[in-house]
Amino acid sequence: MISEILQYVAAILVIIGSLFALLAAIGLLRLPDLLSRMHAGSKAGVVGAGLILIAIALVALDFGVALRAILGVVFLILTTPVSAHLLGRAAAKARDFSFVRTK
Repeated sequence: MISEILQYVAAILVIIGSLFALLAAIGLLRLPDLLSRMHAGSKAGVVGAGLILIAIALVALDFGVALRAILGVVFLILTTPVSAHLLGRAAAKARDFSFVRTK
């Protein structure tokens, strides 16, 4: 009974995580400038991947797999904001915004 509930919860988490990943991809394609695209890719991407990894941890039969999935979520939460900040800072220091599309 509990395993069925966990499977349904994991399926819902995978669907929601996939929708967030889709929103991140659409944001990367549709948003007008570099900083907006970075924001969409980092925030929605980490939420989407995090939800999918949590779903994997819920249905994993092996403790090692669940632990790796949870560590993956922690790694994403810790590294994605730092990498997005460094990318934005490098773009600002280079002052090369020729690739930036503005409205």
